[in-house]
Amino acid sequence: MQKKRVLITGVSTFLGLRLAKRLENDDSIDHLVGVDLHEPPIPVDGMEFVRVDIRNPLIARVLEATKVDTLVHTNISSTPRRVGGRSQMKENNVIGTMQLLAAAQRAERIAKVITKSSTAVYGYGPREPSILAEDHAARQVDLTGYGKDCAEAEQYVRDFGRRRPDVDLTILRTQNVVGPTVRTSITQYLSLPVIPSALGFDPRLQFLHEEDAVDALYQAIASDDASGIFNIAADGIIYLSKAARLLGKVQIPILLPAAQATATLLRSLGRVDFPTDQLNLIVYGRVVSTDRAKQRLGFSPRFSSEDTLLDFKEHREGEPVPPSIDRPAWERELFEYLRGRQAAEKEKV
Repeated sequence: MQKKRVLITGVSTFLGLRLAKRLENDDSIDHLVGVDLHEPPIPVDGMEFVRVDIRNPLIARVLEATKVDTLVHTNISSTPRRVGGRSQMKENNVIGTMQLLAAAQRAERIAKVITKSSTAVYGYGPREPSILAEDHAARQVDLTGYGKDCAEAEQYVRDFGRRRPDVDLTILRTQNVVGPTVRTSITQYLSLPVIPSALGFDPRLQFLHEEDAVDALYQAIASDDASGIFNIAADGIIYLSKAARLLGKVQIPILLPAAQATATLLRSLGRVDFPTDQLNLIVYGRVVSTDRAKQRLGFSPRFSSEDTLLDFKEHREGEPVPPSIDRPAWERELFEYLRGRQAAEKEKV
């Protein structure tokens, strides 16, 4: 089997970093490259790290210099504060994906592109089916915030596919990721001393353990039948009321009109970065079908939704937050890297 040359975006974030650690000693990987604005908080053996902003056209030169054939795009953020606010989050998620795929279009060696998306593209509402399949996102839906970002990013992936039909495209729509080390809006919500909820609503929730999220990405890299869109989630559901009891938390129901004001207050206090566009999740819930991922990707989650919560409760740790980096510093470092690459190529000739 031909070995792969893999590039991972967002390699300092929980998903990109854990995937890189999974691949660091994998015999099927010929070369591993990680790109991000921040250096990974823990070392990855054998990985070539390149400091670059995927929103910058210079990412095209990185793809060319590293000669990768597999691109794994994990740099889709769901928490505004992590990337500097809602406007920066949209630029990272949408403009970053657009620039990355524009660069990949010109990279002749690219044969496979895997993009992390979210089940937030299905929207939320009381009239939604009890279990959502992948085709359900094709309908018209009014999306805002993170869900809209993911839908627009997916559209860029599909446009890329029409321009490069020779490339295998995979979109993984993950449920809310929970685990001992990952830090997301849902883990912050579940970490509150008391859990606010909407009075009269007890939504069905479905989670995805952080280890299963990494396994799904790995399966997409390894599989020869990974083209298409796949829901990635744990087996089973859990009601919010039961989730609160499992975590040993007190649930405080509040009137639905006050939910947005409560979320805004919690964000201003720095207690939880839960964007108001995702509030409907804890009102209506969301459950998806994973049959396609199990049949074609061989995805088999090790943790059920309930097991995921219990592991979150028993082994919770804080994720290290990388320091901020200014633009001029990483650009100078990138140009030095590219010059070194060019010199090495000339020596080979």
